[in-house]
Amino acid sequence: MSDLFDNLKTKLEGNTKKIVFPEALDERVLRAVSSLKKEGIVEPVLIGEEDKVVQKATDFGIDITSVQIVDPQQYANFDQMVASFVERRKGKATEEQAKEILLNVNYFGTMLVYMKEADGLVSGATHSTADTVRPALQIIKTKAGIKKTSGVFIMAREEEKYVFADCAINIAPDSQDLAEIALASADTAAMFDIDPKVAMLSFSTKGSAKSEETERVSQAVSIAKEQNPTLVLDGEFQFDAAFVPSVAEKKAPDSVLKGDANVFIFPSLEAGNIGYKIAQRLGSFDAVGPILQGLNSPVNDLSRGCNEEDVYKLALITAAQSL
Repeated sequence: MSDLFDNLKTKLEGNTKKIVFPEALDERVLRAVSSLKKEGIVEPVLIGEEDKVVQKATDFGIDITSVQIVDPQQYANFDQMVASFVERRKGKATEEQAKEILLNVNYFGTMLVYMKEADGLVSGATHSTADTVRPALQIIKTKAGIKKTSGVFIMAREEEKYVFADCAINIAPDSQDLAEIALASADTAAMFDIDPKVAMLSFSTKGSAKSEETERVSQAVSIAKEQNPTLVLDGEFQFDAAFVPSVAEKKAPDSVLKGDANVFIFPSLEAGNIGYKIAQRLGSFDAVGPILQGLNSPVNDLSRGCNEEDVYKLALITAAQSL
């Protein structure tokens, strides 16, 4: 696991990214921010009333003396931010509504990213996933050609690294969604120095079973291959046919994948969530994520049960996504 983040740090050296933390009164966040600032790889920005943030850090014995703190109520460009938000929401918020909405730390922080005042945002230590993701979808939005964001986990165990998707966001993705998730996940894999070999998973291998579910995955394979013909990608596969060379030789001998897949696209959120937790709990893999992908700028969501190390690691990932 340490190698995973050492590589990210190497990529970020000399290319410091500014990452926003809206939950400035949380001890875990403050400790992670202090470490990030001392290392100088990420430039953290805390959102909140400066006196309260400084007092909270003092109470916890945390040094944040050189960390930038931005108070929404004292922000010099607040009127410009309001105007930008109203324009971005295209009539869905009045100026008065915008002024109220932007006092919410997640909306304010997301607008800093949108206005290029910061490179990414990490939240979720005290907020729900919806509270973190909703402002990102409304303001930053998804990249051109992508309809939905998705959530991936990097599964790491010693030298092994795999990507599992979507394990966090889309409950019942259609073929287009699955293709988008596959292509975005390949990009995420490359960020972690994983040469992507993508398997689209199902309970069928290359037509061994026929159903609406298997056809949806098969169609996703066709869409993804059309959009990126050079990507090593195939399906539909049962997991063993994607991962075990001897099984692949029997079930899919003509496939470009030879049981060496390292990016696994699950057919539903139910399957993905169950799959990554089985690998985590029975296989002793570390699960890094969820990492949100497909957005124009990176925003990532912590678990409310996170610890200081989780905040620190997700900040590094968020910074790397903005490279």
